[in-house]
Amino acid sequence: MDSHQPDTWQLRGGPAGLHIFNRNTGLNVLVDEIPVPSSLHSRAPRQVSIALTNRCDLACVHCYAPKSRDELRFDAITRWLAELDANGCLGIGFGGGEPTLYPEFARLCQHAARETRLSVSFTTHGHHIDRELAERLRGTVNFIRVSMDGVGATYESIRRKSFPELIANLDNVRDISRFGVNVVINKRTLPDLDEVVRIAADAGACELLLLPQMPVRNVQAIPEDALQDLCRWVNAYKGPLTLCINEASADGFPICDPLAGERGLRAYAHIDAMGVLKPSSYSKTGVQLGEGSVLQVLDQLADELVENDR
Repeated sequence: MDSHQPDTWQLRGGPAGLHIFNRNTGLNVLVDEIPVPSSLHSRAPRQVSIALTNRCDLACVHCYAPKSRDELRFDAITRWLAELDANGCLGIGFGGGEPTLYPEFARLCQHAARETRLSVSFTTHGHHIDRELAERLRGTVNFIRVSMDGVGATYESIRRKSFPELIANLDNVRDISRFGVNVVINKRTLPDLDEVVRIAADAGACELLLLPQMPVRNVQAIPEDALQDLCRWVNAYKGPLTLCINEASADGFPICDPLAGERGLRAYAHIDAMGVLKPSSYSKTGVQLGEGSVLQVLDQLADELVENDR
């Protein structure tokens, strides 16, 4: 990082207390002895994911992203990042589609690192991270999530890409930043979890994010029996990777939640590749951002969600 990088420490006030975060080390400190007045609670979500583009050169059946060529304008994204940074957001996660297909992806990560205090992460299938891109991203990204749905033949039947090539590319990923792997959990991928852990740990990963399959178009949600098998696997797990699970599937799993008062839009929001602000990437409810303020649209979305619940 260069001398123009802003302060990497963030302070976020909320119902749980004062949250102190350092994007370079990943250190999180919650000072819950200090009550924070509601007037000083951070207005932005703690984490925001941004689908830069719907373009992807894979066609995984479980993918939630629309099959279109929509993508966001660079100037709109940087305007949103500045507003989120100024209002207590701690991190942004770029996705898609496949974010490395976004024409100005490296430039965008460089901008976020130099002009904001936001932690920068992205989720990728990993097949476009060559030495050249790794060099451009080094020092600008704090964490990478690589999608690895099973291993070997299981992975290749879903992704239609070479599994050995993915593993080889993890050397480039590791040169950029710390990284973890994501697995969409269904009956095909569940039996591969032990091997996923072994291979990912050997490649230098530090985290395994479990994503029980959600209903998308013609794909059904993970069956209840497979979800119970996953729960048993988690309870018996003693592997080297830190386990995480998406919030929508967390019920019934052993989790640690020190920020229980920050749920919903306080915790997370998603901006899709058409510029619609949503509660999550799977949500059908959203509000177009347009040229307006992210915080104003966030308030509008919160009001709509309350109205829909009545």
